[in-house]
Amino acid sequence: MIEGSIGMSCKCNSRCVIYSNKLKEFCFDNKKFNRKTLRNVSTVLVFKRRWRSVSSRSRIVSMDVREKSKSTLFESSKHKRVPIFVMMPIDSFGIDTTGAPRIRRIKALTVSLKALKLAGVHGIAVEVWWGVVERFFPHAYNWSLYEQLFKLVSETGLKLQVALSFHSSASQVQGVSLPQWIIEIGQKNKDIYYRDQNGFPNADYLTLGVDNIPLFSGRTALQCYEDFIHSFANKFDSLMGTIIEEVCVGLGPSGELRYPAHPLQDGRWKFPGIGAFQCYDKYMMEDLRAVAWQEGKPDWATKGPPSAGDYNSFPADVPFFEEGEGSFLSDYGHFFLEWYSDRLLRHADAVLEIAAKLLKKYQEDEQNSVRVMAKIGLLYWWYQTVSHPAELTAGYYNTAFRDGYDPLTSMLSRHGAALQISCFEMMDDETPETFLCSPESLLRQAGLKQIHSNCFDSQAEAVRSFTFFRMNEKIFKGENWNNFVPFVRRMNTDL
Repeated sequence: MIEGSIGMSCKCNSRCVIYSNKLKEFCFDNKKFNRKTLRNVSTVLVFKRRWRSVSSRSRIVSMDVREKSKSTLFESSKHKRVPIFVMMPIDSFGIDTTGAPRIRRIKALTVSLKALKLAGVHGIAVEVWWGVVERFFPHAYNWSLYEQLFKLVSETGLKLQVALSFHSSASQVQGVSLPQWIIEIGQKNKDIYYRDQNGFPNADYLTLGVDNIPLFSGRTALQCYEDFIHSFANKFDSLMGTIIEEVCVGLGPSGELRYPAHPLQDGRWKFPGIGAFQCYDKYMMEDLRAVAWQEGKPDWATKGPPSAGDYNSFPADVPFFEEGEGSFLSDYGHFFLEWYSDRLLRHADAVLEIAAKLLKKYQEDEQNSVRVMAKIGLLYWWYQTVSHPAELTAGYYNTAFRDGYDPLTSMLSRHGAALQISCFEMMDDETPETFLCSPESLLRQAGLKQIHSNCFDSQAEAVRSFTFFRMNEKIFKGENWNNFVPFVRRMNTDL
């Protein structure tokens, strides 16, 4: 199970990094459009909106924007090798009696790293948790765990892919919470977290509504992220571009750019529920109110969609995701979904701008550069419906009539960032037909379709690296290891 799949019942065990400036070339390959078979194909049309762009002064991109990457870092390489990274086990460290983090089973980990290196693995993917490093007090950064871990990895001859993780993994085994001082603020003000329509908060990630509000010892959430990235870059300056090759910047729950619309851990959501909109904290509602008044629609100012169902609803039972009055196709539907998705893009734009600025000096040397990445979720169930409800609740305004991934990839391109995408190996026939799933169609729209064939496509080299999720004792056993090693070597072979 892959973290990027937000815990659904799927067989994901991979992530791929795709060049943002190559992504769109793959979006519409081999697509056939037939309105009679709409439920069986992915269709993307330019939607003629009856409603003007929400908050036009702050809108990031429009449907017609087509930007070329300003980065020369991600031009196609001359070879066709795809480096393999393997993610560290989720239980690779623990907290000792003094409250300090320590690497667990360090001898066994060392042996495992050496075995992966011999097998041809390029590097190790490591989550760098905000809740571990700045755990107890603001600005009190403790990098000792990662100094030890990075030293161990580099001495084995492996490279590093680092995920700056501003979210919680408390729902998982040996989970990590947000920093304790953040949790203390949240105990007094639950609106620093996303809330659903019932007022229930989700403490996995700070709501984007507090991005610019100084609630955190005088800092905004964006300033907290900026200070953390700055401290990270200073601490590991000597490793940047040589040992640390890729930095994935966390943008939401599970590190993905999305709203926590499908919370599995507390039983609120189960696959294949459509999920629930997450904009009911007071800060996002204040923003919605301001935008609605600006647009001259005060009736739209105080609530989200009134008939959007609940976490485990099916789209056929929910008026908002059908095609009647007051649905996602109505004027109100366009207004709300544009606002909801636009705020998510603005959040990513702001965080990636910070990261790109702080890491810019490590991108000037093409031979020893650091790649900045962002991760998105793959909401593939109900993809073959007209409304794509699971994507809408997560913040991707992607329907049969609108491409929700084009503005996202344009935004990444402006920052020279690559896209990390999960579930790369999934096939449609492995998913329940009843729930109109189509991971293949979604991957075609948001990136590529299959692992090996697409990595070595003779027409384009969009895939930069492949991350196996994640290292555990099973990978080293018998048949699993005998399958894993040839796969790594095939991906490392020129074709």
